[in-house]
Amino acid sequence: MPDRPNAADALAAILNHRFAHPDLLAEALTHPSARSRRGGARRSYERLEFLGDRVLGLIVAELLFHRFPTEAEGALTRRHTSLVRRESLTQVAKQAGLGAHLLLSRGEDAAGARDNVSLLADVCEAVIAALYLDGGLPVARRFVERWWEPQLIALGAAPPRDPKTTLQEWAQARGLPLPSYKTVATEGPAHKRTFTVSVAVEGLEPATATGPSKRAAEVAAAAIALAGVNAA
Repeated sequence: MPDRPNAADALAAILNHRFAHPDLLAEALTHPSARSRRGGARRSYERLEFLGDRVLGLIVAELLFHRFPTEAEGALTRRHTSLVRRESLTQVAKQAGLGAHLLLSRGEDAAGARDNVSLLADVCEAVIAALYLDGGLPVARRFVERWWEPQLIALGAAPPRDPKTTLQEWAQARGLPLPSYKTVATEGPAHKRTFTVSVAVEGLEPATATGPSKRAAEVAAAAIALAGVNAA
């Protein structure tokens, strides 16, 4: 747990749960670099991240199943993919302020790990797992419902159409090979890395875009390629 009592109280309010087993939450917030902090043999968040990914997936699937009772499996899948992807997890972690409660080595802290989008997403999944193990599915569901509700509403009445999926469908409808994505550059420090990706589709000009993750860059590149289709 965070070192100061007031920090622990603030985190309990954020999570809407006071842990019967605080070590679970400490594990969820511990970076591998801080495993030996104060001489302990503490685990890091990695195992809990594995479990949290599955718990989140189940809860979001159940929410969508009941929220959209007439939608087909394909539409529900698109909604689900949008809500459990890394960008959504990072958004929740930032809104909940989880970065301030991470247990890091001095080196990682100085390098800006608290703002690392990949780390924040992983820790968010680990926290969900810790809530599930400490309080059961109802406690984990309460957290997910609270922090994912704005994203669920933002999706709107129609299921989202990912630019990558739309571009793939465009190519398939014309009997063309699937779009080919290539990472052409990776820049910046580990905690603030950017990726530049190009996409090539037969019959279209190659499109290139940059983003904070490979997937984000691929989505942006696909959107640019689609803009070329619409402008043609």
